[in-house]
Amino acid sequence: MPWLRRILIAGIVALFILPNIIIVTASFTESEVITFPPRGLTLKWYPEALTSDWFLKGLVNSLIAAGFCTLLSIPVGVFAAYALLRMRIRFRDIIQVYLLLPFTVPLIVQGVSLLFVYARTGLVGNILGVGFALMEINIPFMIWSVTSAVNAMDPNLENASKSLGAEEIQTFLYVTLPSLMPGVLSGALLMFILGLNEFITSLILVTIDTQTLPVALYTKIRTTISPSIAAASTVYILLALVTIYVLDKVVGLKNYLR
Repeated sequence: MPWLRRILIAGIVALFILPNIIIVTASFTESEVITFPPRGLTLKWYPEALTSDWFLKGLVNSLIAAGFCTLLSIPVGVFAAYALLRMRIRFRDIIQVYLLLPFTVPLIVQGVSLLFVYARTGLVGNILGVGFALMEINIPFMIWSVTSAVNAMDPNLENASKSLGAEEIQTFLYVTLPSLMPGVLSGALLMFILGLNEFITSLILVTIDTQTLPVALYTKIRTTISPSIAAASTVYILLALVTIYVLDKVVGLKNYLR
């Protein structure tokens, strides 16, 4: 029954959107605490949130960690996906399972494991170390994205380049990599979004000075329920939406989902 299917789809969509609607609406309340429905309408909480030290420091740390995560994931994802599909590698199946292992291991387990390693190497609280951790736990998404681009690429393009005298590196740089660019860009943007939003691993590895924004929001809400937190969360939601919009304009969400 089409009407029943539409109701179910609408209910599922509402279930996902409703928490965001509540937090965005609560950010406009005039009350000193978060209330829904809001008591009156005001924008005063946005300047307070956007100029606070905890928000600015958390946002900068999140951008650094997510940016470093993205930069690291590009060469790892490209080389891993291409090599596994186009080259003869021994123990290929084992390597594929190993590369996808971060996606199956609980985040809390990965965070604790990395904490032991970072404690011995002095990387606890290092924001670049957090970025590496975010790359390590989210790299399967980058590999999947590039893999789809490798599968869609015509191998005759590489063969034609080699038949014309191009070396392996030249073929990869001027033929293969441009053909894979839609998958690389979509994977990079996805890694940035995931790195920007990741919480559990960041909570374990950061210190007070290197808190990412999700961790800073969690810390603030444990001590206060000011609407400025809702305002900061709204800005964070908008940042994620802008990134998704860029992803749609660069490669198209329909192409990525396929």
